[in-house]
Amino acid sequence: MTQTIESPPVPLKVNTLDNVGKNYKNLSNEDIVELCLNGSISMKDLDSLIHNPLQVVEVRRELLRTQCRSENISTSFYESLPYKDFDFSHVVGTCCENAIGYLTVPLGIAGPLIVDQKLTFLPIATTEGALVASISRGSKVINESGGVETFLMADSMTRAPCVKFPTLARAIDAKGWIESPEGKSAIAKEFSTISRFASFTDIRAFPVGELLYLRLSATTGDAMGMNMISLAAGKMLSVMKNAGFDDMITVTLSGNVCSDKKASAINWIEGRGKSVAAQARIPKDLVEKMLKTTPQALIELNTSKNLIGSAVSGAIGGFNAHASNIVSAIFLATGQDIAQNVESSSCITTMSLVENDLQISVTMPSIEVGTVGGGTNLQTQGSLLDLLDVRGPNPENPGQNAQKLAKIVAAAVLAGELSLCSALAAGDLVRSHLDLNRRK
Repeated sequence: MTQTIESPPVPLKVNTLDNVGKNYKNLSNEDIVELCLNGSISMKDLDSLIHNPLQVVEVRRELLRTQCRSENISTSFYESLPYKDFDFSHVVGTCCENAIGYLTVPLGIAGPLIVDQKLTFLPIATTEGALVASISRGSKVINESGGVETFLMADSMTRAPCVKFPTLARAIDAKGWIESPEGKSAIAKEFSTISRFASFTDIRAFPVGELLYLRLSATTGDAMGMNMISLAAGKMLSVMKNAGFDDMITVTLSGNVCSDKKASAINWIEGRGKSVAAQARIPKDLVEKMLKTTPQALIELNTSKNLIGSAVSGAIGGFNAHASNIVSAIFLATGQDIAQNVESSSCITTMSLVENDLQISVTMPSIEVGTVGGGTNLQTQGSLLDLLDVRGPNPENPGQNAQKLAKIVAAAVLAGELSLCSALAAGDLVRSHLDLNRRK
């Protein structure tokens, strides 16, 4: 008699996306966590397998809590980190991978500030006390003086691939071709196939031995433009190969001459993104009455601190009091790439005496902002772009919304510079911070 041996039940094992798609609907969050723990599902695949973004976040949170417990790591995030009142459908594939919640950053409104004859409320996301109050004080004085006037001087995003040739002579040949009318024409023609918003501006080549750095510039509409310009850079390299430079090797699509998210002299001199300047003239009596100092004292302080002091420190683009404070706060509020605060905060603040009045200006050559794509798609950040009347693409004049946002940033920086420098000149900076930063 043959004995029948029953096979033990086979545990659910998921090895492909198709198999997961067939089974996950019948699984609890705990079951999915178990599949992640035993290696059947990767955390990065959860968005593709579970089409409920909120459930994906819940699964990740439980998975992380389980893993932390096994390693004796604090799990306080599980109760303290919010996640329920957030639409994660705008995050998947756009802003953040492996989302487990969202952070809360206080949001204040500074101003309003008159920018190019229009009253503008400034959204400031910050954890630094006195910042909103300081910008508001500067705004009030500027408004009493007639407001801020802004100017757009240039608009182009850059990407700089690094390529390599067998010899220096070949690198020089490539430089000559790509900077020639023929080369620029071929690259400009290729741009028309990328996007109707991408428009070739210029290209410059920097040879270093057999290496060649190609700094490509283009307008990108109302997008900040990094994805667009990166795609264009790849197309440009194909054009070069087809033009007789098939011995060229691409080292990297970004060779740091762009220069993205780093302080650099090339951005300071040539600009990147939006190059903007802003100016206001403050009557002498308002300086004395509202800022408790004098135009002469402010000019001397600005020269000693922002110009000479920054020169002594060897600053690149740091000839200001605290431009980064305002830039980063507005970037956070409006969904910009916060790391681009590095070059976007490059600013020189100048002050001069005009008929006994104070004339103050900020010049910012590389403000990198967009009003479409990335974090601007998030509901809260989008609503603040609405507040500034710049959300999305400008249908009549592509690029105008992003340009306007850059002008608002520069105007806000001007208000912040005026206020902080006045506090320093009047000697009440520490008192102001203590009054506003300390609980009573």
